[in-house]
Amino acid sequence: MKKTLPYLLALLCIPLSLFGQTRPSHLGSFDNQKLHWGIQVGYTMSKFDLRYSEDETLRKTILGVTSYYSPGFHIHVIGDLRLNDNFNLRLLPGITLISRDMSYSWSEEYTSTHWKYDLKRNVESVYAELPFQLKFRAKRYTNFRPYLIAGACFGYDCAALFKNKNNNEESIIRLNPVDLRYTAGVGFDFFLRYVKFAIELKMSLGFVDLKVMDDDYYTQSTNNLLSRTFMLSFTFE
Repeated sequence: MKKTLPYLLALLCIPLSLFGQTRPSHLGSFDNQKLHWGIQVGYTMSKFDLRYSEDETLRKTILGVTSYYSPGFHIHVIGDLRLNDNFNLRLLPGITLISRDMSYSWSEEYTSTHWKYDLKRNVESVYAELPFQLKFRAKRYTNFRPYLIAGACFGYDCAALFKNKNNNEESIIRLNPVDLRYTAGVGFDFFLRYVKFAIELKMSLGFVDLKVMDDDYYTQSTNNLLSRTFMLSFTFE
C-alpha cells in the first residue's frame, strides 16, 4: 500500500495540473454587459406531492395512492440583468410540458364488484411560465464559472380541464390552472469562443393546492396535490 500511494497521488495531480494550466479566456467582457439575452432548453421530471385522504370510508375502497416522476420538456427565453459583479436578475418566460403519473391501489371488495377501474392515471399539463430568478455567480476561473440560483415561478396550465365535469363513463383529474412555485438550483457557466454555455440543475416546489374537488374517487383519494419538478437545463447566451 505504501508503494502504491505515491503513484495514486501522481495520477490525481495530473488532471489538477491540466486544469490549472493557463488557457486563453473566451468572451472576457461578456459578464460586464448590463443586459443580455439567451435561450434555455431542458428535460424535466415531475410528480405530485400529495397527502392520502383521511376519510375512513374512502380508505376502505382505495387503499393507497402514489405519484411517480414522469419526463417532460421545457424551453425558455432568458433576459439577464447585471446587478453587480456577483449578482444577476433573470426573467425566463417560456413553456413547460409536464406529465405526472398517479398509481391507485384498490380493495379486493371494490374490484370484485366493479369491472371498470384504473390502476394508473396520467395527468398532463402545458404551463405558460414566468420565472424570476436571482443568480449568484462565484469568481470566474479562465473559461469556467459556477453559480447558484433562487427565485419564484408563476405558471398557468393552458391544458387544465378544471371546468370539465366528470361522469361515470370517463372521469378525469381536474387541476387548478394557476401554480406558484419556489425554485432553487446550481449551474456551471462555460465560456466558449462565440457563446456562453451553461448546464443547470434545479428543483421547483409548488405551494398552491392544484386539486379541484369533486365526487370522483380518483380526486377524493387525496387531500391536496402540490407540484414537484426537477429540471436539467442547457443554456445558450
